[in-house]
Amino acid sequence: MAKDWAKAFYKSAAWQKCRDSYIAKRQAIDGGLCEECSEELGYIVHHQTLLTPENINDPNISLNHELLKYDCKRCHDYEEAHLRPDPDRRYRFDGTGQLVEVRNEGDKAE
Repeated sequence: MAKDWAKAFYKSAAWQKCRDSYIAKRQAIDGGLCEECSEELGYIVHHQTLLTPENINDPNISLNHELLKYDCKRCHDYEEAHLRPDPDRRYRFDGTGQLVEVRNEGDKAE
């Protein structure tokens, strides 16, 4: 689900037009297969650059076909859970797949 600060963007006509044109482009290329696994049909247009409150209104980032991917649900959910952990989570996976604790800025290192 979109964060509160992103909801207006995802409901905007500009995003809907960009999303629809990207899906049409992918369907013309390979029938709309997932760009990650090429095994299932795409399900969601995914931003390769993490959107933030600072960059979401920059069309060179948020509406740029070069920075989008069409992923199946499985690949999208895997990437969201493992490569882009929620900053509110207490644990995340590191680059080697190991579970590591996420410390708050106020926590002291041991």
